Amino acid sequence: MQATVKWVDGVMFLGESGSGHSVVMDGAADHGGRNMGVRPMEMILLGLGGCASFDVISILKKARQPVTDCRVELEAERADGVPSPFTKIHLRFVVTGRGLKEVQVKRAVELSATKYCSASVMLEAANVALSHSYEVVEAQ
Repeated sequence: MQATVKWVDGVMFLGESGSGHSVVMDGAADHGGRNMGVRPMEMILLGLGGCASFDVISILKKARQPVTDCRVELEAERADGVPSPFTKIHLRFVVTGRGLKEVQVKRAVELSATKYCSASVMLEAANVALSHSYEVVEAQ
Protein backbone atom coordinates (compact mmCIF):
# COMPACT_ATOMS: atom_id res chain seq x y z
CA MET A 1 0.00 0.00 0.00
CA GLN A 2 1.25 3.45 -0.85
CA ALA A 3 0.14 7.04 -0.41
CA THR A 4 1.49 10.52 -1.02
CA VAL A 5 0.83 13.65 1.02
CA LYS A 6 1.76 16.98 -0.56
CA TRP A 7 1.89 20.31 1.23
CA VAL A 8 -0.39 22.91 -0.40
CA ASP A 9 0.12 25.94 1.88
CA GLY A 10 -0.27 26.93 5.52
CA VAL A 11 -1.27 23.67 7.18
CA MET A 12 -3.22 22.34 4.19
CA PHE A 13 -2.14 19.07 2.61
CA LEU A 14 -3.43 16.98 -0.26
CA GLY A 15 -3.31 13.25 0.33
CA GLU A 16 -3.47 10.82 -2.57
CA SER A 17 -3.97 7.13 -2.04
CA GLY A 18 -2.22 4.46 -4.05
CA SER A 19 -5.58 3.73 -5.69
CA GLY A 20 -5.70 7.30 -7.01
CA HIS A 21 -8.20 8.95 -4.65
CA SER A 22 -7.52 12.33 -3.08
CA VAL A 23 -8.48 14.05 0.14
CA VAL A 24 -7.80 17.52 1.48
CA MET A 25 -6.51 17.84 5.05
CA ASP A 26 -6.40 21.21 6.78
CA GLY A 27 -6.24 22.66 10.25
CA ALA A 28 -8.35 25.07 12.21
CA ALA A 29 -7.62 28.80 12.01
CA ASP A 30 -6.01 28.77 15.47
CA HIS A 31 -3.45 26.32 14.08
CA GLY A 32 -2.75 28.27 10.89
CA GLY A 33 -5.34 26.57 8.72
CA ARG A 34 -8.38 27.72 6.81
CA ASN A 35 -10.67 24.84 7.89
CA MET A 36 -10.97 23.59 4.31
CA GLY A 37 -10.44 19.90 4.96
CA VAL A 38 -10.55 17.04 7.40
CA ARG A 39 -8.05 17.06 10.27
CA PRO A 40 -5.43 14.28 10.08
CA MET A 41 -6.59 12.71 13.37
CA GLU A 42 -10.17 12.78 12.06
CA MET A 43 -8.89 10.78 9.08
CA ILE A 44 -7.72 8.06 11.46
CA LEU A 45 -11.13 8.02 13.15
CA LEU A 46 -12.90 7.90 9.78
CA GLY A 47 -10.60 5.11 8.64
CA LEU A 48 -11.47 3.07 11.72
CA GLY A 49 -15.18 3.60 11.11
CA GLY A 50 -14.86 2.65 7.46
CA CYS A 51 -12.81 -0.46 8.19
CA ALA A 52 -15.20 -1.68 10.89
CA SER A 53 -18.30 -0.90 8.81
CA PHE A 54 -16.84 -2.75 5.82
CA ASP A 55 -16.48 -5.83 8.03
CA VAL A 56 -19.94 -5.57 9.61
CA ILE A 57 -21.69 -5.23 6.23
CA SER A 58 -19.64 -8.07 4.70
CA ILE A 59 -20.38 -10.41 7.61
CA LEU A 60 -24.11 -9.58 7.57
CA LYS A 61 -24.34 -10.11 3.80
CA LYS A 62 -22.56 -13.47 4.08
CA ALA A 63 -25.10 -14.41 6.77
CA ARG A 64 -27.84 -13.44 4.30
CA GLN A 65 -29.19 -10.75 6.56
CA PRO A 66 -31.50 -8.21 4.85
CA VAL A 67 -29.47 -5.12 5.83
CA THR A 68 -30.58 -1.88 4.18
CA ASP A 69 -28.44 0.68 6.02
CA CYS A 70 -25.52 0.85 8.41
CA ARG A 71 -23.82 3.75 10.07
CA VAL A 72 -21.27 3.90 12.82
CA GLU A 73 -21.04 6.84 15.19
CA LEU A 74 -17.57 7.24 16.67
CA GLU A 75 -16.67 9.13 19.83
CA ALA A 76 -13.02 9.53 20.71
CA GLU A 77 -11.01 10.94 23.59
CA ARG A 78 -7.45 12.16 23.24
CA ALA A 79 -4.65 12.64 25.73
CA ASP A 80 -3.88 16.16 26.90
CA GLY A 81 -0.66 17.73 25.69
CA VAL A 82 1.53 17.13 22.70
CA PRO A 83 1.37 14.62 21.22
CA SER A 84 -2.29 13.91 21.91
CA PRO A 85 -3.02 10.38 20.72
CA PHE A 86 -6.40 8.73 21.06
CA THR A 87 -6.94 7.11 24.46
CA LYS A 88 -10.53 5.86 24.05
CA ILE A 89 -12.79 5.30 21.07
CA HIS A 90 -16.37 4.06 21.14
CA LEU A 91 -18.01 2.75 17.97
CA ARG A 92 -21.82 2.68 17.98
CA PHE A 93 -23.31 0.82 15.02
CA VAL A 94 -26.86 1.55 13.90
CA VAL A 95 -27.88 -1.26 11.56
CA THR A 96 -31.17 -1.12 9.68
CA GLY A 97 -32.93 -3.90 7.82
CA ARG A 98 -36.10 -5.90 7.40
CA GLY A 99 -36.23 -8.70 9.93
CA LEU A 100 -32.57 -8.52 10.94
CA LYS A 101 -31.59 -11.04 13.58
CA GLU A 102 -30.04 -9.21 16.52
CA VAL A 103 -27.74 -12.15 17.24
CA GLN A 104 -26.27 -11.80 13.74
CA VAL A 105 -25.68 -8.05 14.16
CA LYS A 106 -24.04 -8.66 17.54
CA ARG A 107 -21.83 -11.36 16.02
CA ALA A 108 -20.84 -9.13 13.07
CA VAL A 109 -19.81 -6.28 15.40
CA GLU A 110 -17.87 -8.66 17.66
CA LEU A 111 -16.07 -10.35 14.76
CA SER A 112 -15.09 -7.01 13.28
CA ALA A 113 -13.79 -5.82 16.66
CA THR A 114 -11.87 -8.96 17.61
CA LYS A 115 -10.83 -10.61 14.37
CA TYR A 116 -11.16 -8.69 11.11
CA CYS A 117 -10.74 -4.93 11.45
CA SER A 118 -7.07 -4.11 10.86
CA ALA A 119 -7.55 -0.54 12.08
CA SER A 120 -9.01 -1.79 15.38
CA VAL A 121 -6.15 -4.22 15.88
CA MET A 122 -3.59 -1.49 15.17
CA LEU A 123 -5.20 1.01 17.54
CA GLU A 124 -5.57 -1.55 20.34
CA ALA A 125 -1.87 -2.42 19.94
CA ALA A 126 -1.21 1.28 20.61
CA ASN A 127 -3.17 0.97 23.88
CA VAL A 128 -6.28 2.76 22.66
CA ALA A 129 -9.30 1.48 24.63
CA LEU A 130 -11.89 0.52 22.02
CA SER A 131 -15.51 -0.26 22.88
CA HIS A 132 -18.46 -1.18 20.68
CA SER A 133 -22.24 -1.11 20.85
CA TYR A 134 -25.02 -1.59 18.34
CA GLU A 135 -28.67 -0.85 17.70
CA VAL A 136 -30.90 -2.78 15.33
CA VAL A 137 -33.56 -0.71 13.55
CA GLU A 138 -36.46 -2.19 11.59
CA ALA A 139 -36.65 -0.73 8.08
CA GLN A 140 -39.90 0.97 7.10
